Amino acid sequence: MIRTPLRPLARILRARERGENPDEIEAENRRLRHDAIQDKARRRAEGRLVLMASCFVLAFGTVGLRMGALASSEPTEPQAQVLSAQIISQRSDITDRNGRVLATNLLTHSLYAHPHQMVDPVGSAQGLARIFPDLDLERLTRDFTSDRKFMWIKRKMSPEQMQAVHDLGEPGLLFGPREMRVYPNGHVASHILGGSGFGNEGVSSAEVLGVAGVEKAFDGWLRDPANNGAPLQLSIDLSVQSAMEEVLASAMEIMSAKGAAAILMEVKTGEIVAMASLPDFDPNDRPRPLLQGDPSDSPLFNRAVQGQYELGSTFKLFPVAQALDLGIVNPNSGINTQTPMRIGKYRINDFHNYGAQMSVTDILVKSSNVGTVRIAQMVGVERQKDFLQKLGLFDPTPIEMVEAPTGKPLVPTRWPAVTAATVSFGHGLAASPLHLAAAYATIANDGRRVRPTLIHRRTRPEGEQVLSPRAAELSISMLRQVVVRGTARQAEVAGFELAGKTGTADKPRPNGGYYKDRNVATFASVFPASDPEYVLIVTLDEPRVRNAGGGESRTAGMTAVPVAGQLVRRLAPLIGLEPKTDENLPTFDARFEPRVEPLPGDEIKIVANQ
Repeated sequence: MIRTPLRPLARILRARERGENPDEIEAENRRLRHDAIQDKARRRAEGRLVLMASCFVLAFGTVGLRMGALASSEPTEPQAQVLSAQIISQRSDITDRNGRVLATNLLTHSLYAHPHQMVDPVGSAQGLARIFPDLDLERLTRDFTSDRKFMWIKRKMSPEQMQAVHDLGEPGLLFGPREMRVYPNGHVASHILGGSGFGNEGVSSAEVLGVAGVEKAFDGWLRDPANNGAPLQLSIDLSVQSAMEEVLASAMEIMSAKGAAAILMEVKTGEIVAMASLPDFDPNDRPRPLLQGDPSDSPLFNRAVQGQYELGSTFKLFPVAQALDLGIVNPNSGINTQTPMRIGKYRINDFHNYGAQMSVTDILVKSSNVGTVRIAQMVGVERQKDFLQKLGLFDPTPIEMVEAPTGKPLVPTRWPAVTAATVSFGHGLAASPLHLAAAYATIANDGRRVRPTLIHRRTRPEGEQVLSPRAAELSISMLRQVVVRGTARQAEVAGFELAGKTGTADKPRPNGGYYKDRNVATFASVFPASDPEYVLIVTLDEPRVRNAGGGESRTAGMTAVPVAGQLVRRLAPLIGLEPKTDENLPTFDARFEPRVEPLPGDEIKIVANQ
């Protein structure tokens, strides 16, 4: 490195020789050095200014680009971040087909305690017992005065309860924010929704997990953050569901029935518009399951999906429809109905003696067991089994509920001639009302297989052709005659063309045989008959109504049929279905009022030869 001296001696000596002032040389040298220092400082400052300006331009450019991106994007709600990153507390809403909320989340607080930080453990226990009467004061006192460092008090509580706890002024009582699942409609659609509970818990958040129904079936989807909070849209209509439950509850009370179920399903899509099972429960306070006894005694039991019933004469449509499809009979074919009919050691009778011969249509209209068995014998055992299997009566329904597998039909392991006979009129094979709804929908859908679903506008492959359209059309027209002049006359509603079949089946005893005074009454219907759009199933467990003579009637024609008529009157306006005539519909109120009219015809007797 070459350094410039402050005093250049050579120039100073030459200046002295020439008589010049040496100080001027030194001053000039100092000035040059100062200029060089200033130039260097100026270049450094200019570089820093350029760097700072570049940083400002980059930062403001980034902000501008981000603002532009936000302005051009779709508006969304901000997602709350939970403090415990390991616990996913977000859960999507559940709505009906019209977007009305069936299940949602509500911000609440949990209450926990640090007993070692308490100032007055005994007083705090007494205060909490007053605020929460369900807490055990003795146990709280014991826990608060022990060596415990942490304990849960309440998983969720109301704002009023939170304020009351806060007023106790106890530093050892702490609150943690969390979300809870709320069902704003209470009991409505409780069996469909199922309910929820808490999974992994922390003081700042908790997992909400489905425990039954669609909450359990779609638990992973509802908790998936990738869905960005999109709701799960069900096929049910909240208004229709509420009205159905109201009418069904009224009928159940009047008839002193043990339980009831009803299903309204679209024929073309299989979408369930309403599905009720009574008794029901409030999913906000889900009861504990029964650990012993009959599961159907619990309000958690879903009769529409889990109930396995012998559905009686509603099954008579199936051998008739199959025989029409095979070309064995037509609606006017004469069938031998002479009673009693013997198969091996068993004897099959009709409720009335209908004579030696009846047409196929009248066999359905009057609900002849003997005539149905004759038709089933023409079809043959193997073809009968194959047809029932294609209708879905051997397997669980594909409904999107965790309870569906438990409703698998009870199918005979052996299928001798007597079994084929009894199954043809609905005994010996137990299925759920939902199975029956799907089977009737298949026939009403021009014979093309319909699979029920609870998801609105779900794209699914088209079902297979189980029955020819012509046979399906004839079957529905014969069902219409059952309502016009048969055992289901009380279901007639002007302008809506109901077509259906009654079924009254004695309930089997646990140890074999059948009860004489307990039965399941069912009415399976389709409307409008001229262009089927909906299937309606009504099932009553152990109903009874008093008839004009002072006795009691338990037949479907006296119990399930008038309930179906009342449901059509209530539900048709809600689903936008207008009557096909200008005739004024009769007035009605929310309660079910049955008409008393003796209409037997679907009871059966199977008596062993002595």
